Amino acid sequence: MTAIRLLLVDDDPLVRAGLSFMLGGAEDVEIVGEAADGGEVEALVDRTRPDVVLMDIRMPVVDGLTATERLRGRPDAPQVIVLTTFHADEQVLRALRVGAAGFVLKDTPPAEICDAVRKVAAGDPVLSPAVTRRLMEHAAGTAVDIRRTRARTRVAALNDREREVAVAVGRGLANAAIAAELFMSVATVKTHVSRILAKLDLNNRVQVALLVYDSGLLDEEGDDTP
Repeated sequence: MTAIRLLLVDDDPLVRAGLSFMLGGAEDVEIVGEAADGGEVEALVDRTRPDVVLMDIRMPVVDGLTATERLRGRPDAPQVIVLTTFHADEQVLRALRVGAAGFVLKDTPPAEICDAVRKVAAGDPVLSPAVTRRLMEHAAGTAVDIRRTRARTRVAALNDREREVAVAVGRGLANAAIAAELFMSVATVKTHVSRILAKLDLNNRVQVALLVYDSGLLDEEGDDTP
């Protein structure tokens, strides 16, 4: 079994020590490095080649949002899980928009944090549709109409089948569930997801879900439900 290589980033040494103790005990997780600030992350990633980075969002010099954006803009970027103390936070939403695969609260039980690391390493987001909606509602305001218009323009690049898959991703469905619902193979779903990411210039499924939400397609689907 190949262990998941994990990098811890938090400015509080006690938090890092706690995370290292909790996660280092898992047989399938290897802590390959620790950083106290977002400014240290890129060099550490080059040196340690982690699969996943567990990133504090609030740090004094370079914050987790900036560090996440820099990482996700690199080729072969590791996945990023954001650490936060709030369920609904504008910075968390921004981190997800620039490519984080999900977030966990700092008081999340150790087993759930380990599970989140495993999911993200396997290419699955750690963000439920309910949490996505709560985050979007938290960020709602005067920019909603602008976001919707821009999202609609981007989604228009998809063909009908890709749009169906994108909406299913936005609803939080896994590949197997999408395949069953849309009567296609899992391999075909994966192909559609890859094409969607490429066409929309997105990093991961979380960004697809946020774009679908912004476009209003999830609301339309709900309106069509008998």
